[in-house]
Amino acid sequence: MPTRIERLLIVSHVVHYRHQGAIYAYGPYTREIDIWADLFAEVRIASPVRDEEPPGDCLPFQRSNISVAPQMETGGDRLIAKLQQMALLPVHLCKLGSAMRTAQAIHVRCPGNLGLLGLMLAPIFSRNLVAKYAGQWNGYQHEPLSVRMQRALMRSFWWRRGIVTVYGQWPDQPRQIVPFFTSMMTADQVRRSAEVARHKCLASPVEILYSGRLAELKGVDVLLRAAGRLARDGVPFRLSIVGEGPEAPRLKQLAADLGIQDSVLFTGAVPYQEVMQWYEKAHVLVLPSRHSEGWPKVLAEAMCHGLVCISTDHGLIPWLLRGRGYVFPVDDADALVACLKQAISDPDEYLRLSKTAASWAQAYSLEGLREALQDLLSRKWQCPLPVTTHPIESAR
Repeated sequence: MPTRIERLLIVSHVVHYRHQGAIYAYGPYTREIDIWADLFAEVRIASPVRDEEPPGDCLPFQRSNISVAPQMETGGDRLIAKLQQMALLPVHLCKLGSAMRTAQAIHVRCPGNLGLLGLMLAPIFSRNLVAKYAGQWNGYQHEPLSVRMQRALMRSFWWRRGIVTVYGQWPDQPRQIVPFFTSMMTADQVRRSAEVARHKCLASPVEILYSGRLAELKGVDVLLRAAGRLARDGVPFRLSIVGEGPEAPRLKQLAADLGIQDSVLFTGAVPYQEVMQWYEKAHVLVLPSRHSEGWPKVLAEAMCHGLVCISTDHGLIPWLLRGRGYVFPVDDADALVACLKQAISDPDEYLRLSKTAASWAQAYSLEGLREALQDLLSRKWQCPLPVTTHPIESAR
């Protein structure tokens, strides 16, 4: 009988926070890692760690068997940041290798700077390997070289003994590449969202929602410009922008410049459970990203609640929304306006899309993720991974 695999190391670029005796990280990520922790006796996370109060969109890990192996926090787009990262490469490799030395299994999360190093080192330290690629597997225009390198390593002979989970079905891939989808909602939250979706219908003013980071690549300025044109055309709406980020001041000024500040609410960062409440209120969700989203969970979560979703036409998004929502070209505010008007002009068509989207999205839950991971890893590693029973708590 194979020896049970008890010690998992997770390599992640996500910043973690130690605060008041707990470890915090970005909410949806912590909920997923809690699920991984149900399959192992000990989980260590090799990642950057800050000893400070976490941002509002972070949650504490709920599993007591999770700890961190702090790694240096480096990186950035400026030349000096990249030079510093290159100079510190030997230290990075040493610290990450030290964390891997006692692990029985290694999970590398990509794309990210630590993910690239993790892909290079992990096969040296363990035969039980799994990587998650959360980006667009077929690449995209102006993709960074480091991201292309990560995909090349995952496809290579170097990772032949590992598993690589990717979003979507892609032809002609090596055998280690496995299509895999995830959800951050518990079964209870899915049941609650199904009840919300059953009663979802259009009303006036239409409630438009954006949920996510306020960064330039998210394209929230395009949504604001589209909202400005809706206002000029006399379409009654309320726009709620849920999230925080470096673009917040500029976006608030843009809303004022467009004269729509009274119709736009910036909530700032909110806990994951509160995001569910915004899904309940909204009719339409817009994700106007300029970059690859991989598997945009915000779309799946919104669809689960019966929202009709509108997003840009790259990566998996056209497949995700085919027959269930609308797509428009990146940066095309006019096309977004047309999609919004189409979504809210026909209540019967809105209801059809809402129910179709909800029915599809409600097939995914955190509990389903745990079962799928257990089955995948047990089969590929030829070693049983019994679940240690933990209740999956709703985010507080």
